[in-house]
Amino acid sequence: MPRTTVARIDTSAIRHNYRLACERAGPARAMAVIKADGYGHGIAAVAKALAEDAPRYAVACLEEALAVREAGLSQPVVMLQGPHQQDDMAVFARQGFQPVLHSHYQLEWLRALQTAPAFWLKVNTGMNRLGFPPQDLAAQVEPLLNAAVTRSALQGFVTHFSCADDPASPETAEQTRRLCQATARWPHLEKSVGNSAAHFLAEQPLFDWSRPGIMLYGSSPVIGRTGPELGLRAAMTLEAPLIATRTLKAGDRVGYGGSWVAERDTRMGMVAVGYGDGYPRHAGTDTPAAVRGRRIRLIGRVSMDMLAVDLSSVPEARDGDSVELWGPQVSVDEVAAHAGTIGYELLTGVTARVPRLYR
Repeated sequence: MPRTTVARIDTSAIRHNYRLACERAGPARAMAVIKADGYGHGIAAVAKALAEDAPRYAVACLEEALAVREAGLSQPVVMLQGPHQQDDMAVFARQGFQPVLHSHYQLEWLRALQTAPAFWLKVNTGMNRLGFPPQDLAAQVEPLLNAAVTRSALQGFVTHFSCADDPASPETAEQTRRLCQATARWPHLEKSVGNSAAHFLAEQPLFDWSRPGIMLYGSSPVIGRTGPELGLRAAMTLEAPLIATRTLKAGDRVGYGGSWVAERDTRMGMVAVGYGDGYPRHAGTDTPAAVRGRRIRLIGRVSMDMLAVDLSSVPEARDGDSVELWGPQVSVDEVAAHAGTIGYELLTGVTARVPRLYR
């Protein structure tokens, strides 16, 4: 029998979160971002769960887009990094993939085609990762609009916010201003600006297409807020069994380095999950978990295949009980905060040895 460490995926939660994104996007339509294997939830399963709701998907690379087609879905797929090599362009045209072009070499590949796919241009408004500078945009757009192959294929403009997770930052408004100023000459072309965090910014315009990502999976995109506080439902429940329980005596140490010492007699349990499964090694003592519907805490260091929990608050817990590491009772954002990281990393980092079970 395989061990019962599993990631349970609630596809109804993904649909709930997508619909919330649509509500918060106002007049904008929402393309569902399902890159990184659906943020660790399984790209095919996520795409199918949203098939009746999402008019468009967004991914990072060609392999991810092809997985959508292999799942039997025909919606347009936006390629957020554009082509990685010239041959990709012809595949995009055949498959209905829409690249976001950010560099001159990608435009050269586009111009070499006889039939161009629908495509977007990336505008660097301040993130300073990818994109054309606003002051150079006209030099890129006008030749595309004057060429027969590309004139009708240009969909519009994409930018990415650097500080939308911080509602107090003025940078998002400034990036919005830069984009509007740079694209004012082409009001007929669409704009896509809204990452997950932007959906929760008061009075932030999301224009034509928003791009909800992490919020689809129930994790918070906003500094200082958890997913449940934003009305999001956890899509993944990471759970593992208690494989041993015992009572430690005062003075007993637990785990590598003996970093945690019992101050009094303490009921302890060992849980069959660790950093080999993607649970963060840097989540230490006091990181929350839950068993039998009540919250407990980690103690000591996380090992590759196990971690220890304090069962003082649930003395009736027994070997074989299932422990929730994150899910509806314990937000992944709480665990991430204890580990000094973000929910994105935890969800995408659950390893392949953890089965995904869908409902």
